[in-house]
Amino acid sequence: MSRSNLATIDCFILAGGLGTRLASTVPDLPKVLAPIDGVPFLAVLLGWLKSFGARRVVIGLGHRADQVLSYLETSPIDGLDIVPIIEPAPLGTAGALRFAAEYFSTDPVLMLNGDSFVDADLDAFVTDHAASGDEVSLLCTHVDNTERFGTVVVGPDGAIEAFREKDEGCHGGGIINAGVYLLSRSFLNRLTEYEQGSLERDVFARMPRKSLHAFVSPGVFIDIGTPEDYARAPSILGPYLPIQS
Repeated sequence: MSRSNLATIDCFILAGGLGTRLASTVPDLPKVLAPIDGVPFLAVLLGWLKSFGARRVVIGLGHRADQVLSYLETSPIDGLDIVPIIEPAPLGTAGALRFAAEYFSTDPVLMLNGDSFVDADLDAFVTDHAASGDEVSLLCTHVDNTERFGTVVVGPDGAIEAFREKDEGCHGGGIINAGVYLLSRSFLNRLTEYEQGSLERDVFARMPRKSLHAFVSPGVFIDIGTPEDYARAPSILGPYLPIQS
């Protein structure tokens, strides 16, 4: 199967967070550069996007941006046009997306969080999003324990019916938001009111019921944002680490 659907889609990696929970384990690096068996986590994400044909990646930076800029300068990836941008202040996920929107030239845009990885078929995700006709699609996956993440209630037609926050008694297995989105230009144009805030809580959760589409995919998922899950990362991400020369 061809893996090229991202060739004409700008990608956006959100990587400006403070990484507070991981600071005790990786004190001197931004979270997106946290090493996984010696390989910066950012390299895993970029390699994954390139494997699906990505050609242009915008990276939203903030905390310790200088270190990421230095890494990108010394570790270019052949075939990827990487465009780093720096937030003037912490903006939250909605504000960061709004700030970055002027750098996007495609419709839709693929957005992903810079501290998680899901081994999903991005070609299938793009195809499913186009078929849905919806402005926004969320890549979702199943995990055995939803306590850290909350759950997504998905209808039989793929429409998202509700979000249940992690403090609403979520436990056991279920479907979660994997932090990868396809966003239409019309949706991005409506973000002008969000100078700050959370994309998930302040935007998605307040959109009309069933106005968001879910693509539910099996596959490996990890969020490296806590010391416990970061410790698990080498055993989970080993097959996805780029070969170091």
